[in-house]
Amino acid sequence: MRLKTFQAGDVAGKKVLVRVDFNVPLTPDGKVSDATRIKAHVPLIGELSKAGAKVGLCSHLGRPKGQVNPKYSLKPVAEELESTIGKKIVFVSDCVGAAVSSAIEALAPGGVAVLENLRFYAEEEKNDAAFAKKLAAPFEVFIMDAFSAAHRAHASTRAVVDCLPSFAGPLLIREIDVLSETRDNPKHPFVLILGGAKVSDKIDVIENLMSKADAIIIGGGMSFTFLKSQGYEIGHSLCEAEKLDFARAMSEKAKKKNVSILLPVDVVVASEVSAEAASKTVAVNAIPSDLMGLDIGPATRKLFSEALESAKTVLWNGPMGVFEMTPFANGTRAIAEQLAKITKNGAATVVGGGDSAAAIAQFGLENEVSHVSTGGGASLEFFEGKTLPGVEPYII
Repeated sequence: MRLKTFQAGDVAGKKVLVRVDFNVPLTPDGKVSDATRIKAHVPLIGELSKAGAKVGLCSHLGRPKGQVNPKYSLKPVAEELESTIGKKIVFVSDCVGAAVSSAIEALAPGGVAVLENLRFYAEEEKNDAAFAKKLAAPFEVFIMDAFSAAHRAHASTRAVVDCLPSFAGPLLIREIDVLSETRDNPKHPFVLILGGAKVSDKIDVIENLMSKADAIIIGGGMSFTFLKSQGYEIGHSLCEAEKLDFARAMSEKAKKKNVSILLPVDVVVASEVSAEAASKTVAVNAIPSDLMGLDIGPATRKLFSEALESAKTVLWNGPMGVFEMTPFANGTRAIAEQLAKITKNGAATVVGGGDSAAAIAQFGLENEVSHVSTGGGASLEFFEGKTLPGVEPYII
């Protein structure tokens, strides 16, 4: 899949609106606690500044529900960006209207401004054409570089495209290049690793990639629905009863397609989701009725790791357990470490954003795999085979 991108002449000396993803975590006192997403856009900002463009960066932050809320202001993000690039950043206290027009006009060539939270306006999430027109009014060019917001048809990701000459940014292009290759043309053996809480979140991914995968590893909370569908007693473990038939059907479909589905053979159980709760490892056919599975056990870690040794392409979406708590982090860590190992041996390893991206970063291995997606929901929908509304306008 090829996307339309800009050349230097498209942006030189022009007023350029860029949709970025500055939806970053903040500390209780309002400081940016993780600047990864901010840093991801720095190369594009530098390129536009070098071309003499006047740059306006727009983004959402949190869920202010269409109302102005200082808790969700992008001002701390503007301060973090200024610190990151060592250059003066203008913060504009609105994202539309006279304040934006004046601020952008006043910028020197190469200057950069961060606009206030788009979601302070309810029209943003409604993909409102009139709001998009206001957003576009001070600018001459639009660049979409927020892959993580590309699955949403919002005013700043879709409607604005109808108002300005528009291009895909480098971060968006890299995401689509890597994820397209993984989804549409994986080298075999291709192993799909799925985890997280719910089977329902991954149904479309399983159905879309079943015909391409050689093996599917299933861990995390969703594995208990599959185990239950095969007759295991799972105690108080998470289970989507309404998805038991789906789990059985997928297991049968996999057998017919000669696709291996690997489920846990042992799990770490406890009475509650707490780092202080007493935990122990049991076989999946011996889960106590009053306990719940919160991580895969050592035998499963070995089983899953061995299944990955010969893989040429791996897509990982979803943790193996409650990795945020040390007693239940070993399974997710084992997957991350094995991916780092096989990447060194030439495998293409893609981490599909969201909790998986957070996990691999927690273990300090985000630079040891081929690609960590910046978009959780966006990457999930992409692997479901959907055309994302924030990407579709740029497809060549």
